[in-house]
Amino acid sequence: MSSKLNALAAAGIALSLSLTLAFATPQAAFAREPEAGVKVGNMSFARRLVSAESVEEMGEQQYRQLLQKANQQGALMLDTTPVVQKVRKIAEDLLPHSVTWNERAKAWRWEVNVFRSPTINAFCMPGGKIAFFTGIIDNLKLTDDEIAMIMGHEIAHALREHARERVAKSNITKYGAVAVSIVLGDAAGQLAQVGGGLYGLKFGRNDETEADLVGMEIAARAGYDPRAGISLWEKMSSVNKKQPPQWMSTHPSHGTRIDTIRANLPKVMPLYEATLKR
Repeated sequence: MSSKLNALAAAGIALSLSLTLAFATPQAAFAREPEAGVKVGNMSFARRLVSAESVEEMGEQQYRQLLQKANQQGALMLDTTPVVQKVRKIAEDLLPHSVTWNERAKAWRWEVNVFRSPTINAFCMPGGKIAFFTGIIDNLKLTDDEIAMIMGHEIAHALREHARERVAKSNITKYGAVAVSIVLGDAAGQLAQVGGGLYGLKFGRNDETEADLVGMEIAARAGYDPRAGISLWEKMSSVNKKQPPQWMSTHPSHGTRIDTIRANLPKVMPLYEATLKR
């Protein structure tokens, strides 16, 4: 369910008809109390090897390519459809609580689109370009709270600059492979590239866990029940019964994700309940 840069360029899947809506970041973003909510580590230093601007520009270009292809296939959901209005309303609720995680996000031109496709997926590109596929909403019969948990998760990937980190590590791998090939010959260089390809996995377990936690807090602050993360991953597990063992996967197992969410509920439930009182 991770946000994938390459998924946009390879959007040959059947998508649905929707209209682009640019979201202006709310001027009065909510402050995030440092003592409240989930705790995550610092963002990876490796991401600094690639400029944020270049990765956001890449996301913008690939998102435009996806929209163009969707238009050609009649796969972009119209903005008048209830599902688009619902997803965009949830985005409007979440965004004010999102930008406090990344200063750059205050200048992003947020967009949300829904595509008709059986694909069970959603993503948020660097720069705030969000996409939902009808497959994940319809097949899982998602509630608003569950959509908010998914959206918060995908937004968190962008806020925590996981794609930027992966691009940077991928570049390091390529440079290392070139150096090896110069010293040991082309065959050795090719082997280095194969091994280095592990850096290109989108996204790693730590990234996914971090996105789960940050996304859960964002949703809770926006007034969506964070306990929906449990029912969401129970549904995901039911449609993906052949999930490989966790040690073979780049993602945490569904059971591990549920345990992580449950363990962190005491940190975010007070935020959710305070929102309800307001």
